[in-house]
Amino acid sequence: MERQKSSYANRKKHYEDLLKKQTQTISFISLLRLIIFVAGLGFSIFFYMRATYYLSVFVLIITLITFITLAIKHKKIKYNKIRCTILCEINENCLKRLDNNWKGFSDSGQDFVDETHSYSRDLDIFGDNSLFQWINTCITYLGRQKLKESLQKPKYNIEEIYKRQQAVKELAKNIGWTQRFETEAILSENKNHDPDELFKWAEDKNEFFLKPIVMAVIRILPLITLSLLVASFILSLISYRIFMLAIVLQIILLLVGYKEVSRNLDTVYQYKDSILIYNRLLKHIETKKFDSEYLIKLREKLINKDGMKASTQIKKLANLVTVISDRKNIYYFPINILTLWDYQCLINLQRFKKASASSLKTWLEVIGEMEALNSLSTIAFEHSDWAMPKFQDSPPIFDAKKLGHPLLGDKRIYNDIHIDKSQNIILITGSNMSGKSTLLRTTGINLVLAYSGAPVCCESFTCSIMDIYTCMRTSDNLEKNISSFYAELLRIKKLVTATEDNTPIFFLLDEIFKGTNSIDRHTGAKVLVSKLSNENALGFVSTHDLELGDIEKTNRKVRNYHLREYYKDDKLYFDYKLRTGVSTTRNALYLMKMAGLEIPSDIDLPR
Repeated sequence: MERQKSSYANRKKHYEDLLKKQTQTISFISLLRLIIFVAGLGFSIFFYMRATYYLSVFVLIITLITFITLAIKHKKIKYNKIRCTILCEINENCLKRLDNNWKGFSDSGQDFVDETHSYSRDLDIFGDNSLFQWINTCITYLGRQKLKESLQKPKYNIEEIYKRQQAVKELAKNIGWTQRFETEAILSENKNHDPDELFKWAEDKNEFFLKPIVMAVIRILPLITLSLLVASFILSLISYRIFMLAIVLQIILLLVGYKEVSRNLDTVYQYKDSILIYNRLLKHIETKKFDSEYLIKLREKLINKDGMKASTQIKKLANLVTVISDRKNIYYFPINILTLWDYQCLINLQRFKKASASSLKTWLEVIGEMEALNSLSTIAFEHSDWAMPKFQDSPPIFDAKKLGHPLLGDKRIYNDIHIDKSQNIILITGSNMSGKSTLLRTTGINLVLAYSGAPVCCESFTCSIMDIYTCMRTSDNLEKNISSFYAELLRIKKLVTATEDNTPIFFLLDEIFKGTNSIDRHTGAKVLVSKLSNENALGFVSTHDLELGDIEKTNRKVRNYHLREYYKDDKLYFDYKLRTGVSTTRNALYLMKMAGLEIPSDIDLPR
């Protein structure tokens, strides 16, 4: 990890040094522009006063050209300064992530939290202190959606996952390229806007404006009107009334089509900034040479059947949107009347729709997919010692050496875990705070990473493709009049129903039936464990009920493991290591005493 820290620190320093130079250059150019303007204007006036008019005009022209050139240079450096500032912040965030200070990152994916999802809430996939918050570098709306889908609905087959792994590893070796890609996305002011309206606009074609006769009228009529303007007011060949009649006709045409024109132009104008950013992002992908098949296929989606690149096509749209943005200009109104400019823009937009609109959604999805893969690649770069999972088609298996929780940083504890069809349920007992829930989440969250194509936090990892179901966090829902116990029953029902389809299932059950009495809890747990042991499923069940350990004696598919604590100098410690057998320790009374509850002296406390 020191190598990665050094890489980020060096990159941050490089951009900080560049920022200083750019700041100095900007100040110098600003001063130089002022000097040139004042000096040029002064000399121009001086020569004019001396009646050397040609020299005065020449100096003025040279001054204006130099001033405009410096202004363009000034603007470009200011833009590059913004980019450098962003790159500094990106590398600063990367260093924070390596130091386990990522919990303050602004985008936690809270909007993706789903109480009804089969595992995402229990495994901390979204929300505060979540997997999404830890790895997310996505900026655009579709990028966040793609990353969400890869963590919440990873429906990739084994071949696809292996291809994604290669893509993730390749991107991890190109950290400079991925950071510049992220920078371009951050520059968009409307980065989180849902482009669905843009897609609907693109698919909503109006062939009427592409009819030859309509296009001819809209193109020729302004030429006639402009000719009448010249003929009446400049050449005085005809009455101005004829020109005014043409103007009235064009105003009527504009009013007749105002609704359709505004709907089209206003919709695309909302995405002006985003379209310009999409253009740069597409170019960034197109100009990069990829080696992995998955990334090559993504890039190929950006070229149409005629060999035209997406950036070339969307550049036309970007240019049109820039022109459309002038509609808010005070000078646009007379120009629009003279030239039917709204219609000219609408025709060009309809041409774009006909040629490229069907590909627009594909292009933006490619950008989103690239962002999602970039997020996963940060894991591969920052944790190069983590394993890329291997997959076994059947029978179901989960095998991991030195498996740890990816979000715990230096606090993580590693365990070896193996579970397969021969013994498909691991029953974990242990005292309070011994780490049972964390162990269950460790297995689940690493499976989620594995299915997305990312590395997992372990030395080696082999698994099958399984649907994940959990029942760990349940609470009352007053709005729906559901108690925590009934909420737990509903989640277990979903799990049981899923096993009936014979789809491979991986389940994590934490303290099941805790909302009822000890007798019913014990009986219900035995029945559930017995049923699940006979299904096409692998999983873990944690419990405080030590008597459940007896199931192993009558059911060979169940194995007992436990986590334990120990006492030293009257203090409680945990090692969070998984051991075979049923737990033989307890600590509830000790914890009660620590909380301030007075325990009678005749009751022995563990030591």
